[in-house]
Amino acid sequence: MTSPLDTLLAVHEITELKYRYGRCLDNRLWDEFGDTLAPDATARYGTVTQGEPLHFDGRDTIVDYMRRALAGEIVTTHTFGNPEISVDPGGDTATGSWSMSDVVIVPELDSIITGTSYYSDRYERIDGRWYIAHCEYYRLYEAVSSMKATNYQLIANRWAVTP
Repeated sequence: MTSPLDTLLAVHEITELKYRYGRCLDNRLWDEFGDTLAPDATARYGTVTQGEPLHFDGRDTIVDYMRRALAGEIVTTHTFGNPEISVDPGGDTATGSWSMSDVVIVPELDSIITGTSYYSDRYERIDGRWYIAHCEYYRLYEAVSSMKATNYQLIANRWAVTP
């Protein structure tokens, strides 16, 4: 049985882990993003923009997909909040629920995608460090609009290709 202090520390470390997951994803820090995931991690992303939910098994598969999907001039922001984290009595596994808002700007397709979701995660501590063992989300909404039709202009884009 873990002590209340150990539980609080685990919740803090898991919170930092989830924030790191989003920061590394948006900044395309693929090695660091991969380091948030357990080697045998699974992901079930409930997006509809690509026609059906996306299912991935294994850290490398998840990272490879993200690296390919978030290439070019695409800009993303993923903001997580409202964490509800429960650490199991043994102290080395936990579950979490998170709200997430995201914006995906795809200049090449004249698209801005916005949405909100709820994540359900499982975590495991391996050699004293927390990892995401499973993550999945379902969409509350996902919307797309045209950049041109709304006169949406990017005045800065970290990923823009300069001539």
